[in-house]
Amino acid sequence: MRSPILATVLIVSLATAACSSNANTTASTESKSTDATDAAIASEISVATDIEGVKTFSPLVQKHVDTPVSYPQSPPVGGSHDSKWQNCGVYDTPVKNENAVHSMEHGAVWLTYRPDLPADQVATVRAFARNRTHVLVSPFEGLKEPVVANAWGKQLRLDSVTDARLAAFVDEYEQGPQTPELGVTCGGAIGSPIE
Repeated sequence: MRSPILATVLIVSLATAACSSNANTTASTESKSTDATDAAIASEISVATDIEGVKTFSPLVQKHVDTPVSYPQSPPVGGSHDSKWQNCGVYDTPVKNENAVHSMEHGAVWLTYRPDLPADQVATVRAFARNRTHVLVSPFEGLKEPVVANAWGKQLRLDSVTDARLAAFVDEYEQGPQTPELGVTCGGAIGSPIE
């Protein structure tokens, strides 16, 4: 009777050790990456998602840097970033990419909108940050679409702020399964949100 239980415990232990070993190897490899390789390694991959139009990018470097980063996506969805995250909330001026990327590492959804968006549409986007701990909203120069939703390794470009996929993206990816540092705060660092 004890033998099958012991075998099960042994198998689970070995599987756990193998996963931990792979995770340590990945982390070690990622920590050796340089800023110059951020652009080269984060490529778009096709992954099934319930939200039509969401693009997934992988692998992404998790490294603190003191210099500007050239990201392959605009807005960025992950990679090397500043050691301080952007406090989540609503901003009426652009935020530094490297700080926003750090916020996404903590599970934030970064909603970026065109600076010339009409006030009523900006208000619609800003409303997504209300009563949420890990949503960051800011204008972003150079967007073609009115709004782009970003999370660690995820991006959704939308032609309308009232597209139902925007709400679905926030619900799915705020502190979602893609979050590298789940449960870490999105406050107490830099920035003073207006809301």
